[in-house]
Amino acid sequence: MGRIRGRIIRSAAIEVLKKHKAEFTGDFEANKEVLNKVVLTNKTNRNKLAGFLTKLARSKKIEEFMIEHASR
Repeated sequence: MGRIRGRIIRSAAIEVLKKHKAEFTGDFEANKEVLNKVVLTNKTNRNKLAGFLTKLARSKKIEEFMIEHASR
């Protein structure tokens, strides 16, 4: 079984990806820097969000995630 992502992290990922999808890569450190510029949040949530976006980028599932959650 995989790690369960909270509703807050998933909804934040959707909002960030709507506007800045092209800026995220498979590099965790680079994604943290992008989130520092884009989102004002605390360190823990930034790292969780960066990790989730990195996981999506590495597995090339950003498009699938956006399509699945587009109606929400």
